[in-house]
Amino acid sequence: MDHFVITITRRCGSGGMSIGRLLAEHYGVPVYDNKILTLASDDSGISEQLFADADESMKQSLLYKVSRGVYKGELIPPESDDFTSNRNLFAYQAKVMKELAKKESYVVIGRAADYVLRDLPNLVRVYIHAPREICIEREMKRQAITRKEAESFVDRMDAYRQSYYTYHTGRAWNDANNYDICLDTSRYTYPEAAKLIQAFLDAHMGFQPGQDK
Repeated sequence: MDHFVITITRRCGSGGMSIGRLLAEHYGVPVYDNKILTLASDDSGISEQLFADADESMKQSLLYKVSRGVYKGELIPPESDDFTSNRNLFAYQAKVMKELAKKESYVVIGRAADYVLRDLPNLVRVYIHAPREICIEREMKRQAITRKEAESFVDRMDAYRQSYYTYHTGRAWNDANNYDICLDTSRYTYPEAAKLIQAFLDAHMGFQPGQDK
């Protein structure tokens, strides 16, 4: 069987992670999120903490809002002063995702993976969203926080994800043209949303009912 990858880009509170896990369980494949940082650290020799710190510092920075570092596939060599730049840290994450796709099928959450892996033949790019109010209510419940805290969290995370995506891809995060499937999870349960994605992938890959996946 050919390998496939499902990429999930999601609004905060939309349920993208939960749906990704359901898909991974259904197909018996791994789901990657922050684990990509560990693998990129192992591959590059750069401290995993540096990858994590870069992610966190960018949430507080205007860098992604005022500049671009569009990924073009190049890696910066260790002898360069820019070896640990944000652009190169992302490039190593992209390298890991591409190499994984040669060896296995998987689900990946975020990381602008839909752009990095866009040339793969068996790629399903999914955008998960929901109305802001729904997302806020879900985060209130999930984190047991106040409405004000949830509003701040949702808005901050969405702003970061949008800026991160645009910085590394040059594209708009919520542009439907970037994806194969866009799902509003205020209209579906998470299992229902996962089944819609499964149906799309199964049709694309030519899976038949009862066939080993």
